[in-house]
Amino acid sequence: MLNDSKNQMCSRCVMDATVSGVRFDENGVCSYCRMHDKLEQRFALNESNRQKFDALIAAMKRKGKNKPYDCIVALSGGMDSTYSLYLAKKLGLRPLAVHFDNGWVSEAADENIRKVLKLLDVDLRTVSYDWEDLKPLYVAGLKASTPDVCLCCMIGIFSALYQTAYKEGIKYIILGTSFRTEGIVPLKWRCTDGRYFDDVVKKYGKGKVKGFNKLRISNVFFYSFVKNIKTVQFPLYVEYETGEIRRTLEEEVGWVAGGGHHFDCRFHSVMHYLRVKKFNADKRKVDFSALVRSKQMKRETALQELTEQPSDNDPEVKYCIDKLGLSDEEFREILKSEPKDFTNYANYYSLIRHFRLVVRLLCKLHILPETAYEKYFECN
Repeated sequence: MLNDSKNQMCSRCVMDATVSGVRFDENGVCSYCRMHDKLEQRFALNESNRQKFDALIAAMKRKGKNKPYDCIVALSGGMDSTYSLYLAKKLGLRPLAVHFDNGWVSEAADENIRKVLKLLDVDLRTVSYDWEDLKPLYVAGLKASTPDVCLCCMIGIFSALYQTAYKEGIKYIILGTSFRTEGIVPLKWRCTDGRYFDDVVKKYGKGKVKGFNKLRISNVFFYSFVKNIKTVQFPLYVEYETGEIRRTLEEEVGWVAGGGHHFDCRFHSVMHYLRVKKFNADKRKVDFSALVRSKQMKRETALQELTEQPSDNDPEVKYCIDKLGLSDEEFREILKSEPKDFTNYANYYSLIRHFRLVVRLLCKLHILPETAYEKYFECN
């Protein structure tokens, strides 16, 4: 018997009825906890999965033989991406770091990127666009009135990774995400869909940016099937304790936390503010719940931290709004506009739903990120 009481909170983590797609069983345990347990079984840190990971690393080296690089690592300057690059080098890979300059990179993240590249002796490709071209894309994302406040960033990051892999002839993209530390964000809170992005820009933007969106279905087919570019989430296969990883990075590459889990992007302040104030969609519940399940955070600590609400006078939010050229009145109108989600726009979701078994297979083959199946079929 499932329960979706409006006031219910999971008896195990801190997910509650405000989280999109959540359901509770007769013991009060949420559907995200049950999904976590299934993923723990699938990606158990045992000898069998260690051998699979070793085989993946060997395949990367084999496919990259006689080439300058054998994999790409997305690098933002934050902890997860920095550790993925560090781990790639430790495993004997020859990674190329790719950084998407979204116009919001913090000084701390810039410094981390500089340090880690020098100390690990890694080359960098930075994908950037003129700010005057990017600015209308971010404004369109805000006016679309969905929790996907960072839609422009997500499209830009994955497009940059695929484009660079294609240009450099690299067959593997390394991602630093893990269900153990970040959970899986509900689809209605984050949907990285090229068709959805195009519709938002068409309705609220001022023209497309040439070459920016490479996540249309034709692009994904070309990169994944024609060019055989695969994705691998490194943290799924290794011990990933955030405190220990932070100490390792601080001691070995001089990495410095800039304040908050997403300090690397200044626009995160706007995303957090709008999600909480407008959509009652606090992503910290997803992050903290993952850490609670993984025994890296006490439930009581998570509950206490969730009492802290974003300030209406946050100078970071003010900085971002000013940089976008929005007045206080225009931002208030965005805050008051009717909440929507990706289903209010053209998207690929209905098409994807028709290929449930195919998506599961593609995740196992690393053609799609390993947890994409859960994202599309269990988080909505």
